[in-house]
Amino acid sequence: MKILVVRFSSIGDIVLTSPVVRCLKQQIPNATIHFLTKKSYRPLVDNNPYIDQVYAIDKSIDECLPRLKNEKYDFVVDLHNNLRTFSLKNKLRVPAAAFPKLHKEKWLLVNFKKEMKDKRHIVDRYFEAVKSLKVVNDLLPCDFFISQADEVDVLRYDLKPTQYIAFAVGAQFATKRMPVEKMKEILSQIDVPVVLLGGPTDQEVGKELSKFSNVIDLTGKLSIGQSASVVKQSAVLLTHDTGLMHIASAFQIPIVSVWGNTVPAFGMYPYYPSDSSKFSVHEVNGLACRPCSKIGFQACPKKHFNCMQLQDTKKIALDLMSRFNSKV
Repeated sequence: MKILVVRFSSIGDIVLTSPVVRCLKQQIPNATIHFLTKKSYRPLVDNNPYIDQVYAIDKSIDECLPRLKNEKYDFVVDLHNNLRTFSLKNKLRVPAAAFPKLHKEKWLLVNFKKEMKDKRHIVDRYFEAVKSLKVVNDLLPCDFFISQADEVDVLRYDLKPTQYIAFAVGAQFATKRMPVEKMKEILSQIDVPVVLLGGPTDQEVGKELSKFSNVIDLTGKLSIGQSASVVKQSAVLLTHDTGLMHIASAFQIPIVSVWGNTVPAFGMYPYYPSDSSKFSVHEVNGLACRPCSKIGFQACPKKHFNCMQLQDTKKIALDLMSRFNSKV
């Protein structure tokens, strides 16, 4: 059976498809698994041994549509479920299934603060798309495979594996990120090595936080695979609601997550199917404006940013140090 799995973006969402990919490969005899994504996210799946072929696009499915048609797929697993994948399925004309995105429930939560009825993690909802194939969740963690070229020797930074905290300082939207001053409050209470991770847009933050003597700033210096390697060797990850959080869960690294305008109720919290004690959630409850979006904004719509400004940094720091000390 030849199956095409589709997820175009983003980092976390693609990592969270990995249990479906693994179960398809392991539970369907002689299955051939192909994966379609955007070129910028191809490194997330290129090294996955459960995937036989990766197709990637810049903007349009037409870029590889002739090749996809030639593959003569038996089934399409749509884990993006948008207009683009609707068009793809229509053009391929093969059996397909998607997962429930819960647009209405999320809209009601954002706009009327009505509690979502479907409280499942998105991984469990992804498996709805393979139900007709009789593929079931094996309840194992996500997968993330690091190439040999991306393995980082942390000794070059005077670090030892499991002897430091990784801190993913970035997030796609500003309302998912703590203000720099709140980050400083946390770091001022930490007396062990902390490695800052993020992309080029996080370098200004990294420069400011690197003024702490125990901080090593690697923002903008590593690929996503290299960042994953650093996370894999850490004792604990401090993170916002972002892609590295889900990569850390693949390695079963303890996670201290800090949430701003988004909420875990959307189903995108760290995926630990057998041990939820491995992660913690820090959020400001009781705000009438939260969640204000299912994704995020570049500035607080209410101007106060209380979902981050009111975070208890002492509690976050204590949580970090507790998890660090239990690991070392």
